[in-house]
Parts: sequence; C-alpha cells; structure tokens
Amino acid sequence: MRKTIFLILLGALAQWAPSAALGQETIQLVRKDRVVVPITAYAPRGRSCRGVAIISPGAGGSEQGYRYLGEAMSSLGYLAVVIGHPESGRRAVREHVRGNGLREGLAELITDPEAYRGRFMDIAVSRQWTQGRCEARESLLIGHSMGAATVMMEAGARNKIGIQGADAFSAYIALSPQGAGLIFPDNAWSGIAKPVLLLTGTRDNELGGASWETRTEPFKNMPRGCKWLGVIEGASHLNFAGNGMSRKTEALTSQAIGAFLDALRRGDCRSATRLQGMDLTTK
Repeated sequence: MRKTIFLILLGALAQWAPSAALGQETIQLVRKDRVVVPITAYAPRGRSCRGVAIISPGAGGSEQGYRYLGEAMSSLGYLAVVIGHPESGRRAVREHVRGNGLREGLAELITDPEAYRGRFMDIAVSRQWTQGRCEARESLLIGHSMGAATVMMEAGARNKIGIQGADAFSAYIALSPQGAGLIFPDNAWSGIAKPVLLLTGTRDNELGGASWETRTEPFKNMPRGCKWLGVIEGASHLNFAGNGMSRKTEALTSQAIGAFLDALRRGDCRSATRLQGMDLTTK
C-alpha cells in the first residue's frame, strides 16, 4: 500500500475555484454511457492551434483545478481541456472515505478498475469534443497523482488494475508518477516507446512515508528515446496540484513542459534546457 497511497493527496486536500478568464469556458459533455462529464477548456493563444492537451486530475480533483496548466498549455498554443472525472472526483472521495477512514478509503478509490474505466471514457469524449476545434494532429495527455497513473496506463504501462491503454497520444506528461506497488508491478514501464516527461520534487514523498525517489522508477525502467525526468528542489505533492501553494513549482513545471515540447519539435530530445531549481535528466 505504501507504494501508491500518496495518490490521494491531491483530491482530498486541494481546493481551487478559478474565476472566469479570457478564452476559458466550462462545458458539460455526455459520455457514451450517458454520464455527464464537466470540462474546462482553454482556447489556444495565437493564430493557430498547435495541438490538443488533455489534463487528468488526481483523485478528488475537478475541472476547476490545474488552472496554471491550462493557461500554460494555452500560452504554448494548445487547446487545453481539464477533465472533472465523475467516478474519482470530490464526491467519489467522500463516498470512499466515509466509514473507511482517509487512507483505506482513498486507497480503495485509486485501485478501483471502474474509476479508471470511467476516466478513459472521460478522455475519449473530451478528445471527441476537440475534433474540429483544433486541426493540428499533435496530442498530449497530462496527469497528476491518480491522473499520472492514468497517463502511464494509456502510454502502455502494465498494471494490476486490468486496464489496457490505447497509446493514442503523441506524448505524455506525468506529474508525481508512481513506482511499483498496488497499481503497477515491477518493470511496468519497459514497453513505453512514446516521448514522456515525468516531474516530481524532493518533498513529493508518499503518504505512507516512502521517499520521493520511488517516483523516479518509471523513468529508470523506460527505454531510451525522448524520456525526461525533472526533479524540483523542495517541491511537495500538493505543490503540483495547482492550488497556489507553490508558484515556484507551477512556474518550473510549465517551463519544463515548454522545453520538452520544443525539444520534441526540434527532434533533439537529448539536449535539455537547464532550469534553475530543477535537476533534469534525459535519455
């Protein structure tokens, strides 16, 4: 349990209620099973759309969170969509925690196959909505905490949940990724071929007490080829959540994403931009 329990921190503790912003709108989509999925969309800045960026929150997160990521991707020219996952949002967290306690209830949620199946349906309907709104073919899947697990599953990581990802995105970005444990077995990431950026921090420890260094396991296990690992000095799990707890972490995360995508566009993934406050490794 200690290997994955840290996933719960985002949704249980982070609260964020952004005001309306230029180019931002909240929309209700309907999945193929008739479940309503709320999203917040950030229009790309500039004359053209560079691609689509789908953002998957952690357990308990909502479409109202991660504004810093939505705005960062918009500024880079992407149509960004933050998803409010019904099966693993705030209401789901309350239901799982009630009567079980915080750790047990949230551990149950982050290992629930139905919650992940719902997430992938949410992602599918969100991508469908972007069709016709951005003609560029580039697509990114970005996730934090439970969203990072979702990202890795989609990219092709073997898992204990029984989820088979389609690997349908151009590249992947995982904030606070997980090592081996309840969700992923050892060597789960050895088959991931697409470009991946992983970010963590030196205070991004697991709730069970294990070191943040367990979050570097996916990078070490993945094959070479446009794989980046960024470690932000002093960054904690919640600093990546986008609730204003650390402007430094938000700024470095946005900068690292921009540098990673620029490197992909140049076709030179081995040359990484040096960012003060972040240890960046490539392979």
